Amino acid sequence: MEADWEFELGEGAPVIEAQWQGFSDLRARPEDVNRLAEATRFPPLREELLQLNASASPVWTSKCDFFSALEPGDFDADELDAPREQAAHAVGCYIDLLPRSEAQWTVPEMAAAWTKGSCERLKAIPLRNCRVDLVIRRAVLPPDENSLGITAYFTACGGATADAERALAAALAAFADTVAPARERAHLN
Repeated sequence: MEADWEFELGEGAPVIEAQWQGFSDLRARPEDVNRLAEATRFPPLREELLQLNASASPVWTSKCDFFSALEPGDFDADELDAPREQAAHAVGCYIDLLPRSEAQWTVPEMAAAWTKGSCERLKAIPLRNCRVDLVIRRAVLPPDENSLGITAYFTACGGATADAERALAAALAAFADTVAPARERAHLN
């Protein structure tokens, strides 16, 4: 699986709003995942959100979105380890991640170490036609208004939309299994 990371901490860079107006705390109310429009539009996202918010997970999610059709200029087949014939259709999503522990990403170097390690583990997974980009950014997380978070951007492609969706589902599952213990998966249903 292709994976990379970067910082976006400068002035004017996007910020993760941890408890935005439509926020649903899946740690406290996992059943709320069934009300998320993104999980309804792309059902494989449901299980991965639950796994990322499970009690054993080192992170929790504050926001996500699903993109059912990406334009050809929005992705590069080479960056997805995809043959050209498998790049006709693409889908994507993002998930904002926040640390479960206040001590987890207190400085950018700690977040960078976490993202580097995650990317190395993901690169060892034999998946094609997909990638994840982890972006470290500022997060507004009360009571500390200057925390760190990570936005995970997923892109997948295929010869048909259904193929791209299967590749995205596989990328999401690989990411969730890398970040949060797979044994939690059995307790989610």
